[in-house]
Amino acid sequence: MNYLVAVLSDRIQAEAAYTKLEKDGLPMDRISILGRGYKSADEFGLSNPFQQGRQQASFMAYWLIPFGFISGLVFVAMTQLDTFAWAGTVGNYIIGGLLGSGAGALGSIFVGGGLGVAMGSGDSLPYRNRLGEGKYLLVVQGSESLIVRSKSIVLSFNPEGLKSYMA
Repeated sequence: MNYLVAVLSDRIQAEAAYTKLEKDGLPMDRISILGRGYKSADEFGLSNPFQQGRQQASFMAYWLIPFGFISGLVFVAMTQLDTFAWAGTVGNYIIGGLLGSGAGALGSIFVGGGLGVAMGSGDSLPYRNRLGEGKYLLVVQGSESLIVRSKSIVLSFNPEGLKSYMA
């Protein structure tokens, strides 16, 4: 699916662009306004990068915590460390496994959660921030010819940002 996303400064400008697109015969079921009084980012389906990061962190934790536990056990077995003499041999293995699983949990949080938010959000986070600033988004979905046609119309309204995504 191809998209055209225009960032417009206020509601009047967004409605004027929407009306102009309607007058030019574009299919109105393919055009959406996002902002206060219209669709929200969640209603439109604009992904929430923090929710994606949380999902990715929990998915990574599912694999990294058990792997870290086994790695901790193997490390203690290979090095024959007796770090905690009071725990005995079996206790050292268990503590090594727990420390390894803790490292796996931290890895899933930092890599899955942090990098998932930073890298996985694409342009959705800046668009969500613009909506939070009180701006409006005009989104056109459709064929490449529809996007090109609507782009020339929307440009006449001097949007703050205009970006097209071609599939």
